[in-house]
Amino acid sequence: MLEESQVIKVRYQKLEKIEKMGIKSYPNDFRPKDRAKYLKEIYQDVPSEELEKREQEFSLAGRVMAKREMGKIIFSHIQDETDKIQILVAKSEISSEDFNFFKKYVDIGDIIGVKGRIIKTKTGEITILVKYFKLLTKALRPLPEKYHGLRDIELRYRMRYLDLIMNPKVREIFKIRTQIIQYIRDYLISEGFLEVETPMMQPIVGGAAAKPFITYHNALDMNLYLRIAPELYLKRLLVGGFERVFELNRNFRNEGVSSKHNPEFTMLEFYEAYATYEDLIKRTEELFYGLALEIKGSPVIVYQGKEIDLTPPWKRIEFLKALTNLGGIPEEILKDREKIFNFAKERNIELNLKDPRIGKWWTKLFEELVEPKLIQPTFVIKFPVEVSPLARRNEEDPEFADRFELYIAGKEVANAFSELNDPRDQRKRFEEQLKLKEIDEEIPPEIDEDFLKALEYGMPPCAGEGIGIDRVVMIFTDTPSIREVILFPHLRKKEDL
Repeated sequence: MLEESQVIKVRYQKLEKIEKMGIKSYPNDFRPKDRAKYLKEIYQDVPSEELEKREQEFSLAGRVMAKREMGKIIFSHIQDETDKIQILVAKSEISSEDFNFFKKYVDIGDIIGVKGRIIKTKTGEITILVKYFKLLTKALRPLPEKYHGLRDIELRYRMRYLDLIMNPKVREIFKIRTQIIQYIRDYLISEGFLEVETPMMQPIVGGAAAKPFITYHNALDMNLYLRIAPELYLKRLLVGGFERVFELNRNFRNEGVSSKHNPEFTMLEFYEAYATYEDLIKRTEELFYGLALEIKGSPVIVYQGKEIDLTPPWKRIEFLKALTNLGGIPEEILKDREKIFNFAKERNIELNLKDPRIGKWWTKLFEELVEPKLIQPTFVIKFPVEVSPLARRNEEDPEFADRFELYIAGKEVANAFSELNDPRDQRKRFEEQLKLKEIDEEIPPEIDEDFLKALEYGMPPCAGEGIGIDRVVMIFTDTPSIREVILFPHLRKKEDL
């Protein structure tokens, strides 16, 4: 076989010869009227004899994915957005000149337009008997070999366009992703929520604990931060009088990359006035249940070999009880820093000795020991206030917040709470948090005074929730890595691919 560089050279030569024939090399005057998938579905059950009698002509365009010559006929497959379909180029149906052109100048990877009627082969395969074809785009690089394909996972992500060409299952993932987002948007709008847009470049970091990306605005002569969350802006809108708002937003966090984390990701955040986190538990159950029926046709889905039932109501467990019942931490040592530290050390879990917040230690232990065990949908409720700086205190137990995190398939999928709307308490928590900046780089470096000013004008009692869209798509497409559900995930720079 020819080396790839030789193949590319030959294809460039073919393109030059085509142009010397007076044929446009990259025309844009072919308008396909039909799609492969729908033709196959419509005519699959029609008998061959019946198809032979029909003279109706169809037109399709797509990429040549296979080509095999058999004397005076050439079988090929072209692939459009919907599916692949076989075409038959026969010397008896087109001119010798056109037949020879197809044989000599049309390669696998080229994009062509075809017109012809439908027939069935002896094996019963729906086929377009070509009466006319046109080369629309010459592929100057060869596609990967069919059976070796793109097996290098990193190469698939770097060259997603080839991944999409070669792997129909990958295209299906992103179609489902669009369906999921559309369903969520339609659901919230039907419930009276207003879709809004808030700044992606912000003058102050806020709304979550994460290290930001920093950029610089020349005209304003100031640093700006790519948002880590839209929360504080969405709450300003509640102050302004909107009672139900949501944003499907892109967030950016300058943190590690893993199978569950990408520096740029998609979140849904929504806020509802005169509601509590209990109301959002019911709304979340309703949203996911409806989504399962819409996407899968059943409330039971399969993720990595495990059946997950999204039928409400879902299990609830308090944060500290999860640490003891699922994490195996003896209840009597939960508040003993020395014993907790030793417990973690025995399990190779690293805790920051300089951090005075035992709630931060609990959270680390929870992530390591409890989170992977939460396969069925589970609401973990009552998080410590010291790791919930924007959440309302529980009135009966003020050291804990009216907050939940939703876990499905061992992943945190959503985070919600009854929102703190007392500007005095909010200021105090911001100030306490800021004191810890030197030991926790994820803490925002300054207090958002404008947000506190907004709270002083009065924000109605409310609840808010963030849902990780990428992780939802992972679960509904049975995909183990977040990179599989992001079209162009971030990767280290690699030269000379």
